[in-house]
Amino acid sequence: MLTLNPIGYIFTPFKAKADAPRQPNSEVATEVVIELLPGNNFEQALEDLEGIEKIWLIYWFHRNPNWKPKVLVPRGQRRKRGVFATRSPHRPNPIGLSLVDLISVEGLTLRVRNVDLLDSTPILDIKPYLPAVEAHPSSKAGWIDEVEAANEQHQICYSELAMQQLEFLESQGIDLRERIERVLKHDPTPHPYKRIVKTNDAFVMAVRGWRVKFYVQASTVSVDEILSGYSHKAFENANLSDDTAQRAFRLKFFKQQAG
Repeated sequence: MLTLNPIGYIFTPFKAKADAPRQPNSEVATEVVIELLPGNNFEQALEDLEGIEKIWLIYWFHRNPNWKPKVLVPRGQRRKRGVFATRSPHRPNPIGLSLVDLISVEGLTLRVRNVDLLDSTPILDIKPYLPAVEAHPSSKAGWIDEVEAANEQHQICYSELAMQQLEFLESQGIDLRERIERVLKHDPTPHPYKRIVKTNDAFVMAVRGWRVKFYVQASTVSVDEILSGYSHKAFENANLSDDTAQRAFRLKFFKQQAG
């Protein structure tokens, strides 16, 4: 019998899986904090981290109660892969490993950047990254190398309406553009993990309570418009976390959201 106890928790803006980066990503360099638990002499354990730029976070996938021997991955064709050949959270023991940038240590608080963890994830351990022994950029990555070689980068362009809608939502504290750029530039094809479906001649990607309608031609993704993810009836009866933005958006772009 093994007993694991969290040494602390990380607090991030990523409340849902769809919000978090697919992997630690310098393009999404949000600075967040890790709070270690008091009363355990962790102040001493944190000594000598000064000058170490990157650390490994070992953590618990606290929102994944079940494991799967084969998982559908967000990369490449819609096929399942053996979980041990992936970074999926659906593991026999839901332990995660992420490399993050260490910004500072103050008491029991660590400021880190370049994270992919959901809010309130339990941290199990912290270890320094040693580039001399842990960096092997020439190592082969099997099926991942094949997928990366096959995937071409897509150019993202926006209609005038889509730009107006995105800018309006940003003024309401809703940033959809980062998610659009991060997902669609790599692979805009339909996939349940990315919440992309094909509808008639267009594609639609779901991002929380919003829908992004786009077209694909060769290596260009054209974002046509942003839609509410709620029908009028569902909207009136729902308790929405983004209620203010949804109401303001509907008022301003009502014609596009009718029905």
